[in-house]
Amino acid sequence: MNINDILKKEFNLRDEQINNTIKLIDEGNTIPFIARYRKEMTGEMSDVTLRAFYDKLIYLRNLQSRKDDVIRIIEEQGKLTPEIKVNVEKANTLQEVEDIYAPYKQKKRTRATIAKERGLEQLALDLLNQNIKNINEESSKYINEEKEVNSTEDAIKGTMDIIAEIVSDDAKIRKYIRELALREGVIVTKNSKEEKSVYDMYYDYSESVRTIAPHRVLAINRGEKEDFLKVKVEINNEKVINYIINEYVNDKNLKNKEVIVSAIEDSYKRLIFPSIEREIRNTLTENAQERAISVFGKNVKSLLLQAPVKDKVVMGFDPAFRTGCKIAVVDKNGKLLDTTTVYPTEPQNKVEESKKELKALIEKYNIDIIAIGNGTASRESEKFVSDMIKEIDREVQYIIVSEAGASVYSASELANEEHPDINVSLRGAISIARRLQDPLAELVKIDPKSIGVGQYQHDLNQKKLEGVLDGVVEDSVNSVGVDLNTASYSLLEHIAGISKTIAKNIVAYREENGDFTSRAQIKKVKRLGPQAFTQCAGFMRIEGAKNPLDNTGVHPESYDICKNMLDILGYSLSDVENKNITDIDSKVEAIGMKELSNKLQVGEVTLKDIIAEIKKPGRDPREEGIKPILRTDVLKIEDIKEGMILKGTIRNVVDFGAFVDIGIKNDGLVHKSEMSKGYVKDPMTIVTVGDIVDVKVIGVDMNKKRVALSMKI
Repeated sequence: MNINDILKKEFNLRDEQINNTIKLIDEGNTIPFIARYRKEMTGEMSDVTLRAFYDKLIYLRNLQSRKDDVIRIIEEQGKLTPEIKVNVEKANTLQEVEDIYAPYKQKKRTRATIAKERGLEQLALDLLNQNIKNINEESSKYINEEKEVNSTEDAIKGTMDIIAEIVSDDAKIRKYIRELALREGVIVTKNSKEEKSVYDMYYDYSESVRTIAPHRVLAINRGEKEDFLKVKVEINNEKVINYIINEYVNDKNLKNKEVIVSAIEDSYKRLIFPSIEREIRNTLTENAQERAISVFGKNVKSLLLQAPVKDKVVMGFDPAFRTGCKIAVVDKNGKLLDTTTVYPTEPQNKVEESKKELKALIEKYNIDIIAIGNGTASRESEKFVSDMIKEIDREVQYIIVSEAGASVYSASELANEEHPDINVSLRGAISIARRLQDPLAELVKIDPKSIGVGQYQHDLNQKKLEGVLDGVVEDSVNSVGVDLNTASYSLLEHIAGISKTIAKNIVAYREENGDFTSRAQIKKVKRLGPQAFTQCAGFMRIEGAKNPLDNTGVHPESYDICKNMLDILGYSLSDVENKNITDIDSKVEAIGMKELSNKLQVGEVTLKDIIAEIKKPGRDPREEGIKPILRTDVLKIEDIKEGMILKGTIRNVVDFGAFVDIGIKNDGLVHKSEMSKGYVKDPMTIVTVGDIVDVKVIGVDMNKKRVALSMKI
């Protein structure tokens, strides 16, 4: 197996890209660093492609390692033939390798192993390879009371058990049945309870294995786990048995056909099909989980990279009924100014008292925006806030913010470190306010699984989900960069090359020595060695640094190149600092990008990145994104009528469509068939979390409080 050739074909890459990327990975470079600062070597592979490349590389290396183990084990048994070795080496998946290894694997005590212990293996092999004229006469030779073979019937029965296991262990047979099941199999579900449930549609349901949607697989699995559904896979059993008969019955053993066919039927029903059915269900589940994890990752990334609302004083409003609404006011930099609890909702209904208290806070701190959490009592709180701000002379707006994970953060060790003197119940309001100001900096404090923009996240492989989401968070943080003098350790630990311990050491160094004035200064941080510095430096930002390049995405390794370029083009570092790099494109064009890169002895791709960075020092790429919708009035579902055109925010994207916040209690749904006039296979090709969209109301279900929307306006 040539790993490089497989990667080359799958990712459509050149040999040098493959070799360079593997070398960079093996040297311990992080994916964000490779994606951002080694573009010349990788051919500009994105972070997403690099992570897929890395996962495939690890899989193929594990596959090769398993192949080597299997060949060694079979060889130690003295059973390795050239054919077996070739078949193992040609296998493309771990499943194929395990199928080949199955006959040589040490088994638990089975009916076949018991029959072998009774001395019947030779009779089984003779039945398969010879035309035995009288099977009863031949079987009688194996009667042995000491081995509990008391009759010809015992001998034949044990022989059939051995043949059944031989057939079951046949890699070719298993491959045929598996491929047939994937191609022609049908998933069939029935209800196991009479009561109504969310799984009603699956109470008498069937769908092709080949076409069943991932989200339906996960729904069926959950329904089965909760004991509402019975699930099975159906295939053409007769077709399969005939195939096996054709493989095992021939001129050599035709006289023994009846016994062999009986053993084949037993093998298929008792051993092969239950195993293949589990494999098919596992394959469907793994594929569905991979898709769900991918969707979750993309949603999380979109949420993390939402445009920040900067330079605004924000009131975080964490709604509740009985225990009261928790309030936290933070300044433009997210610093906590004040907290309180008000009771404008049931059962207290202290509306006027609550208005008076909050108006006083708004006046005292010049609050610009009220961020309301979208949990319990959210819309009741929104109505209260909407009415209140109409009574205020100055302009105050509000917005509904996802509060997913706020309670997890509130009780976390990090929240206790940040706000040791603040009651746990009030910390959620602080998080809600800050996640409007800087979604990335605040949401990285929360386990990504708790952010609430996925599907069936609790049913997924948690290790895989965690790995993908950690990668998403890392890529998101590094794509934005962090301010070395304001970032919390929870943000810093996601920078390439920085561990949690080093992140805490950076914060400790800052607290002891004051603000960093240069990137080079972080080399003094405890346990931050040269390798870590190389990985992390380009993603650190220092506003007002001595060297203005320290506030850009230019890596320190390229500082000399950048300075030489500025000299050639007639600029200085002070021009970078004062944002005077205005006509650089025309100057570069006059010289020629290729000529300039030759002069500087740097790749054109790297040079283009350097130019882009010095044009906008301190640039936050999120600021170019879509700003959230700020509201001053509230809608109720009773206000919604078919035909209305509304503006909304995409809250979650799933395989079958997208949920849109249109300002009512429950998000409306745009089914994927209503996203475009053309066919939509994947809703993520149309919208992402945080997008602002115009939607048309096409249905209102007052009983279920559901609104159907269309983007086909």
